[in-house]
Amino acid sequence: MAPIVAVTTKVPNPSTNAGKRLRKLRRVNGMRLNPGQSICCLPWGSRRGFETQVPLRRRLIAMCVALVCLAGAFSGMAADISVMVVDRHGRGVEEVVVTATPAVANGVPKLKPAVMDQRSLAFAPRVLVVGVGTSVEFPNNDAVSHQVYSFSDAKRFQLPLYKGKPHPPITFDRAGLVVLGCNIHDAMVGYIYVTDAPYFGTTEPGGSLEFKDLPVGDYRIALWSPFIADASSSLIRTVHVDGVARTIARVQLSLALRAQPEPRPRRSDWTY
Repeated sequence: MAPIVAVTTKVPNPSTNAGKRLRKLRRVNGMRLNPGQSICCLPWGSRRGFETQVPLRRRLIAMCVALVCLAGAFSGMAADISVMVVDRHGRGVEEVVVTATPAVANGVPKLKPAVMDQRSLAFAPRVLVVGVGTSVEFPNNDAVSHQVYSFSDAKRFQLPLYKGKPHPPITFDRAGLVVLGCNIHDAMVGYIYVTDAPYFGTTEPGGSLEFKDLPVGDYRIALWSPFIADASSSLIRTVHVDGVARTIARVQLSLALRAQPEPRPRRSDWTY
């Protein structure tokens, strides 16, 4: 049987990282180990401190990793807000502007081009809500000409008499209410509600509106309509999205709806 020979291999140039790790191992609880000294040769108290530091460090690292994962899980959670607007008799109210503003900013409005059409001598839709910076087109699908204008502080403009080919889009770059009129047809009244809230929309014929997949947090819900006579302070709600269940906000009006929308454009403001 051939003899077994133990071979000792010496690494001539250990890596820098390996050297650093070796120097750290030689320092335990303020004690410096000699190159040939082992941890086992340390006094019992020093060995005990070294042995307890390692599992403690591992537990701290595991706790940090768990907290990071938990924060990521909460940040990715989302749920819906269901808004319902009814009159004093419990019937749904349509074309109500609803905005949802988070207590802590969590998004920027996704601006999309919008359209305020003119059909059957009326603006369609009658109420349009857009984010600040949105461009709105004003096509005329009537057989007669229209001259659209606004004297509102949020946006003053006028589109000279036209039909068929529309004018270039108008950009609404300031938050506020824009009241539309037609210089030819006084009965035509429309509204563009310009908001800096990241989430907005208008209620459907049944009075409902859904905001989908909103991040967790508190939200300020505000309503507006040219037909609602209730005080604006009574049309605000604060709701919480917990990321699990749908949040429901139901608003019932106290006063009867107006017979005619307000405000209306005034011919006395015509300055063009």
